[in-house]
Amino acid sequence: MDNKNVVGIIPARGGSKGVPKKNIREIGGFPMIAYSIIAAKFVENMGRCIISTDSNEIAEVAKSFGGDVPFLRPSELATDSSTDIEYIRHAMEWFNDNEGYIPEYWVILRPTTPLREPEVVQNAITKMIDNPDASSLISIHEFAETPGKMFGMQGEFLHGLCPMDPRPEYFTLPRQEFAPAYFGNGYVDIVKSSTILDKNSCFGDRMLGFEAPDTGEIDVPEDIRRVEYYLSKESNTTYKHLQNL
Repeated sequence: MDNKNVVGIIPARGGSKGVPKKNIREIGGFPMIAYSIIAAKFVENMGRCIISTDSNEIAEVAKSFGGDVPFLRPSELATDSSTDIEYIRHAMEWFNDNEGYIPEYWVILRPTTPLREPEVVQNAITKMIDNPDASSLISIHEFAETPGKMFGMQGEFLHGLCPMDPRPEYFTLPRQEFAPAYFGNGYVDIVKSSTILDKNSCFGDRMLGFEAPDTGEIDVPEDIRRVEYYLSKESNTTYKHLQNL
């Protein structure tokens, strides 16, 4: 396959509330978004990687690390409630209008999962291309606990989250009595233009699971310390490339 049909997209809106200016907060001495930009440069089976942001400040930081920022995303597509399909549709329209084609595979590299390895992203792309009946790919890791043992709450009272489970008080059973559960970790997701255009869906109903390392996702300030601790203990190719700039 022509690599121009495999395009990375780094979504980096400017209005983060949990961690202000999250996408350009420093981790290990470098802005968070720099990790995704540099990792993408070493993914051999991806033709191009662009940044989709509504923020001039983020755009300038991205460009300083060689990021490709061909447009600014409209502010109405960068709110707390904005969805993946909105910014990808916007990028697709830009490609159609300015490049004369729409890439089929969109590799989402969220800045909030900074410690990814280029080789793992390459493997995800290969898996997606090798499974043409898949509508998307989502990176996952096995969750330590199963939803079958978790509770919801209605008023002051608890209820099980799996009401279709016929076993009495199933939530008291050992973890081994439940099937493994997986958590999307933001390491790499891949969506297809055809899924969006033909089905009006971002991920579709045939989502490939791709097991990837749990290297930490940044949602709250405490997560930054956790990721920096991981970085101090584990070797990371992207971090080494940043240090050698």
